Amino acid sequence: MAIERTFSILKPDVTRRNLTGAVNAMIEAAGLCIIAQRRILMTRRQAETFYAVHKERPFFGELVESMTAGPVVVQVLEGADAIKKYRDLLGATDPAKAAAGTIRKEHALSVGENSAHGSDAPETAAIEIAQFFSGNDIIA
Repeated sequence: MAIERTFSILKPDVTRRNLTGAVNAMIEAAGLCIIAQRRILMTRRQAETFYAVHKERPFFGELVESMTAGPVVVQVLEGADAIKKYRDLLGATDPAKAAAGTIRKEHALSVGENSAHGSDAPETAAIEIAQFFSGNDIIA
């Protein structure tokens, strides 16, 4: 397995409930290293750019509103097969369908407030990381 990087967002429902440390502990227990992390208030423009792939979907406006409703924690994770490992750790988008021990099963409130985002492919990860971090921000 190759060492790779993936992008993560701990969403406003996590920061509002002060669960950042609990989710970070799950990430590290899964063998992933948090090599960059920043707490930000995502602007409308950042959210619209980040979720542009969903622009034509009916939930786009609600998604942008939820992501700008409070602070988020953006992260770069690194490890062997990091993208798949983190997606598995996230669990299903619907927390009712997520496996036990996953971030969404343990912490998500609903499909809309599903606690975290993770990149789905190496190309996506590179684009998403570059939206929030520059080379000097990432320390492996």
